[in-house]
Amino acid sequence: MLRFQTPAEPDEGFDDADSAYGDDSLIGDDTKTLSTYITEYRYEFGRRYHSYRDGAYWGPNDEVANAQQDLAHHMYSLTLDGQLHLAPIGNNPQEILDLGTGTGIWAIDMADQYPSARVTGVDLSPIQPSFVPPNCIFEIDDITLPWTYPANQFDYIHIRELFGCIPDWDEFFRQCWHSLKPGGYIEVVEHSVQPVADDETMGPDHFYHEWGQVVVDSGRQSGKTFTIWEESASRLKNAGFVDVVEKEFKWPMNGWSPDPKLHELGRWNQFRLHGGVEGFMLRLLTATLHWSYEMAQVHLAQMRASLRDYRTHAYLPGTVVYARKPQNHASPHTQ
Repeated sequence: MLRFQTPAEPDEGFDDADSAYGDDSLIGDDTKTLSTYITEYRYEFGRRYHSYRDGAYWGPNDEVANAQQDLAHHMYSLTLDGQLHLAPIGNNPQEILDLGTGTGIWAIDMADQYPSARVTGVDLSPIQPSFVPPNCIFEIDDITLPWTYPANQFDYIHIRELFGCIPDWDEFFRQCWHSLKPGGYIEVVEHSVQPVADDETMGPDHFYHEWGQVVVDSGRQSGKTFTIWEESASRLKNAGFVDVVEKEFKWPMNGWSPDPKLHELGRWNQFRLHGGVEGFMLRLLTATLHWSYEMAQVHLAQMRASLRDYRTHAYLPGTVVYARKPQNHASPHTQ
């Protein structure tokens, strides 16, 4: 695990020429090769991908992809009416863990909202900003490997858009259980990759059916499911969590909905998908499903065309699921 923290405060003798990596970081003069390794990114068809644990994540980490992540953060904020979470974590959490933090925007906002907490964001790519709240740190790690966090460390664990990233969700939730304090909360925010409609506007031959099936098939091929949005609640219960609450939401594919909130979400979703489908799908299509680059581009063009059709009342369903580790915290898997 590689950790990097905010620069030291001025009274700690911070030199502007110094790295933003903390004193306990593995990235220093003696590990220059390792530092270089994680930032010597892989390039495929003009898109940039992480090099550390190459291939573990399907999406690029270039500026275009990072902007898409920040746009998604805005959409989740709209979805949750300005809230960063739904789990009742109280006003004084001490340790918060954000898994798959991406650009770190959620972790940074949480650090601002909860100055009592140390917020740790974990990702495969060091794409987070250097200047962040003093109670926010970022670590480079693969969260699908065995964790090194102590038992009962975190008050709250946050997971968002890890679909297609986790090979064994049950084992992953067991590790979350182990590292949560008794009474601590876990929250999982995911959406479907298969558009649906509640009326007859999305016929059986609509391209959205093909689109969704291709994404789900790529998950099956890679062994990392894209359907976790509908499985989170049951998997958390099986892991021993209690007080499981599931909230549903919808993201229209464009601005077809007359409902003001859904209309705004749909416009943002159309903008996000129209500009982001290549990043979302290119590696899955070419590396996982072994399509040619040209075939992949035709598929992506069909998706962009579908997004411009307001006659189809399609949306992506999603869920926010939160649950608590009981005070009597013996896991059902250890009894």
